[in-house]
Amino acid sequence: MKPKMSPKRRFLSAMMGGKADRMPVGNVVSTITLELMEASGAWYPHVHLNAGLMATLAATGHEILGFDTVMPVFSVVQEAAAMGCEINWGDVKTNPSVHTHPFADVSDFRVPEGWIEAPAAQTVLDALTILRESLGHDVVIVGKAMGPWTLSYNMMGTEEFLMTTAADPDRARASLHALKSVTIEFAKAQMQAGADVICIADHATGLMVSPLVYRDMLLPIHQEIIGEIGCPTVLHCCGNTTDRLQYFAETGFDAYHFESHVDAKTAVETVAGRMQLIGNINNPEVLLQGTPEMVADACRKAIEAGIDILAPECAVPLATPTANLKTIVEVAERYAN
Repeated sequence: MKPKMSPKRRFLSAMMGGKADRMPVGNVVSTITLELMEASGAWYPHVHLNAGLMATLAATGHEILGFDTVMPVFSVVQEAAAMGCEINWGDVKTNPSVHTHPFADVSDFRVPEGWIEAPAAQTVLDALTILRESLGHDVVIVGKAMGPWTLSYNMMGTEEFLMTTAADPDRARASLHALKSVTIEFAKAQMQAGADVICIADHATGLMVSPLVYRDMLLPIHQEIIGEIGCPTVLHCCGNTTDRLQYFAETGFDAYHFESHVDAKTAVETVAGRMQLIGNINNPEVLLQGTPEMVADACRKAIEAGIDILAPECAVPLATPTANLKTIVEVAERYAN
């Protein structure tokens, strides 16, 4: 029997292809719920622009749920806000959203100078520093940066950008190349602030983007980004990505965080040890509406399929019960490697 590992060592060992003492649990996107807001006294929307509240709320992922990770970026709009998009920061039950798109009507794509000094970006960096000081000795601190495809959705508008990839691919590539610098700069700044791992969230998913478009347009940029980031990295891409898993495995990402739309056994067989797999416990039917018994069954199936780290499939719905999230850890504790 292996000696008991700290949460940090357990997660990082599994993520980098090593052996952990037991199945790790950790989400590289948001675990935040209404129950965790109430328990911590840190509430949406204030947490998005207040580093102390952001760190307090993020810490509940370990302190209450028992996950091996904490991750303080609860939205997909922090960079967009820093680059001048108008943001609806939502309310206690609503996630923030982008309302204006500076790249929509231009062809000369320029990232605003000094964007990383804006409050929306600095809040994330300051929260990571707080978490590093309070929990970094024991728990994996995860940073999150939007990839250039997702940033193009925000800066150009999702429909406009997707139309552009087909009608004017050179314009789409220009947006991607302009915005990849934001991904790289924010990831590096988060590393310096205290992140152990960086999640790159880039939603070039099935039904919206063909696998060949991913291969030809985004894969080389992902490879370039990974070449610039000097820490363990995770790709997060929502939806059914079965048809592009083989390309994800060529990116250089250490791990892929995937959804229940992708069969776990198929994912394990496809990536064949070229990257680790994190996921893929269903959110709407299992974690949000299901029972602890349903959660336990889903966890057992994912473990038996051969995934490396248990996690919710994506950012959890805000109304998800704490008991269901704790069940993931309870199941993982029974599975020693």
